[in-house]
Amino acid sequence: MTGAAGEVAPDYRSILSISDEAARAQALNEHLSTRSYVQGYSLSQADVDAFRQLSAPPADPQLFHVVRWFRHIEALLGSPCGKVQPCGLQASKGRRVQPQWSPPAGTQPCRLHLYNSLTRNKEVFIPQDGKKVTWYCCGPTVYDASHMGHARSYISFDILRRVLKDYFKFDVFYCMNITDIDDKIIRRARQNHLFQQYREKRPEAAQLLEDVRAALTPFLVKLNETTDADKKQMLERIQHAVQLATEPLEKAVQSRLTGEEVTSHVEALLEEAKDLLSDWLDSTLGRDVTDNSIFSELPKFWEGEFHRDMEALNVLPPDVLTRVSEYVPEIVDFVQKIVDNGYGYVSNGSVYFDTVKFASSEKHSYGKLVPEAVGDQKALQEGEGDLSISADRLSEKRSPNDFALWKASKPGEPSWPCPWGKGRPGWHIECSAMAGTLLGASMDIHGGGFDLRFPHHDNELAQSEAYFENDCWVRYFLHTGHLTIAGCKMSKSLKNFITIKDALKKHSARQLRLAFLMHSWKDTLDYSSNTMESALQYEKFLNEFFLNVKDILRAPVDVTGQFEKWGEEEAELNKNFYDKKTEIHKALCDNVDTRTVMEEMRALVSQCNLYMAARKAVRRRPSRALLENIALYLTHMLKIFGAIEEESSLGFPVGGPGTSLSLESTVMPYLQVLSEFREGVRKIAREQKVPEVLQLSDALRDDILPELGVRFEDHEGLPTVVKLVDRNTLLKEREEKRRVEEEKRKKKEEAARRKQEQEAAKLAKMKIPPSEMFLSETDKYSKFDENGLPTHDMEGKELSRGQAKKLKKLFEAQEKLHKEYLQMAQNGSFQ
Repeated sequence: MTGAAGEVAPDYRSILSISDEAARAQALNEHLSTRSYVQGYSLSQADVDAFRQLSAPPADPQLFHVVRWFRHIEALLGSPCGKVQPCGLQASKGRRVQPQWSPPAGTQPCRLHLYNSLTRNKEVFIPQDGKKVTWYCCGPTVYDASHMGHARSYISFDILRRVLKDYFKFDVFYCMNITDIDDKIIRRARQNHLFQQYREKRPEAAQLLEDVRAALTPFLVKLNETTDADKKQMLERIQHAVQLATEPLEKAVQSRLTGEEVTSHVEALLEEAKDLLSDWLDSTLGRDVTDNSIFSELPKFWEGEFHRDMEALNVLPPDVLTRVSEYVPEIVDFVQKIVDNGYGYVSNGSVYFDTVKFASSEKHSYGKLVPEAVGDQKALQEGEGDLSISADRLSEKRSPNDFALWKASKPGEPSWPCPWGKGRPGWHIECSAMAGTLLGASMDIHGGGFDLRFPHHDNELAQSEAYFENDCWVRYFLHTGHLTIAGCKMSKSLKNFITIKDALKKHSARQLRLAFLMHSWKDTLDYSSNTMESALQYEKFLNEFFLNVKDILRAPVDVTGQFEKWGEEEAELNKNFYDKKTEIHKALCDNVDTRTVMEEMRALVSQCNLYMAARKAVRRRPSRALLENIALYLTHMLKIFGAIEEESSLGFPVGGPGTSLSLESTVMPYLQVLSEFREGVRKIAREQKVPEVLQLSDALRDDILPELGVRFEDHEGLPTVVKLVDRNTLLKEREEKRRVEEEKRKKKEEAARRKQEQEAAKLAKMKIPPSEMFLSETDKYSKFDENGLPTHDMEGKELSRGQAKKLKKLFEAQEKLHKEYLQMAQNGSFQ
């Protein structure tokens, strides 16, 4: 065979006979350096034979001729063949083929883990049916205003739900209940009804005082029997308030006063004694309340308030909402099947769950969430409700740990017909029946507050698994952490709570959500001024970044100018951007760790700010495309978290609901023109030295535009930055700026005053002749020499040499000061 251009076929025998491997490879490399073995070259049999002697190309990069030769033949023949295996060589064609391709090793993808209360560990989240996620969340018991404890739970679950749906792309079916039949609701409805009737009767002052005294008797018994410190303190506050309101009315009655003065005291006492009188009226007249509408009006009103609060907090509504009052037939059927399955029993018209029978079953276990709490009678009785823990009710149970599935209604309670007589659902069974009806025998996620774990959720699990005869009613149980108020326990029953409406008067829904995002959803969150201040500062930090990026993007540039060559700074920032995205993804996979996410986002913005500042320092434009990509990513993440509640292409929305995009696009061109006109006027005013115009320009920036939600930022040697900002935020900034300036002014005045006083004191001291400076100190010295220097102390003892020496130094210093004063007086320096 011959090679290209008629060259003689090679003979490798002498080269291959070299025993030393390194020397053989070097000789082959030198030989091949004189040959053409590229495309178009026809292989010889000698090439093939030599090729078969090698298992792989040499690793030494200096032997590149051998490597190229080996790869060329390998592309034609494949891997080196054995001596006896035919290779199917077609040397005449000289055809090239693609080399073998190997896929990259890649990295192991991060999987979502959730903290599962059933195991008290973070577990890989695996839905039962592909990407579909069935989720049931315990809703509120609607008998009073929604408070920040509700916000803690429902904002946290809203964030989790949004992340699963919009970030991890699960198909979430979210179900929530409204408890509108409950001991608390029955009691509160009766109390409100009876107190309203009492108030409408307009009791005379004497009658009111008598009733308050009667109500105090059982109240004081309750106070003395209470051992819980927080509850006792709450009851003592009520007693004190009633006492303070009672005294002026008693004096008015004793003085036989009439008219408006007495009426005002009556109203004041009625207000302060409302809880006291309501309890007393309910204990005496509650059994006579029979109108079922009384028990439905209260929860209906507070449910409406709850939904309005959730909308104000930007909490997504559930896909389906269940009310206990609408599922009574399903609850009755659910209870009946539990009885049929052998885990429930009827007692005196009520139905109870047999915890002993259930726990002894091989396929079931009781107390999955908090096994150590099983037998806690205080917790169990709280779960049964205030109206269901009388001695006769407790005696109906086979075991103290058993709980009510269905309660026989007593006089003054709503009731529904059932096989066991008129009654009403127990608290725990409500969620089981409603969730079971909609989600079936097993759901992916069940959520609720941390305080619901036992007995509520443990009892839910038991009765549901008794109904379905399985051991997997809930796959993942998620519990949100407690909420404290400035470090103190929050409790509606202790009247230590802040309503959502009151919270929203102080802070926006976004600020509250940012505060929650900056903490773990499963840990205790302290709602305090420090917590909210951190959220406010975080919001301001992000907003300033968004506003700065918007200003950069508004700068006029041609189409090609949008893309500029990246330097090291851009490459480094882009690398940091992708690194932060990776860390954020890892954090979200780690039990939706939004706290870490917020920290990573803050770090990313800080890097962007440093980059923009560096560009600004050297008068160079930053990369528009890079900053826009980062800002859009952060906007996207905040939308996923529900922290941006409106349509906003970049950053936080401006203006009221639904106005953000149109407002910014409409007014910004006009504001830009105004800014440029103002800058031109300021330039002329500086050149012509017209301070009045500069003052007017500053007034436009500092006083007029903030009222319209517009901020002008002046930078020396650079165009004015125009920002649309929330009006209230700007007004607060202005007040803070004025406060700081006022403090500076006062400090300056105080410093000037002190300086003046010091100078006056120094001058007064300078006026004193040295011969007179010690004469007034008769409480220290009794004798002086002819120059006025002390010689004896007040007891008549002669001063020591050390004391005399010290006084002599002071005398000489004063002598120098006085001479300086005389010189100044002679020169007329005081005129």
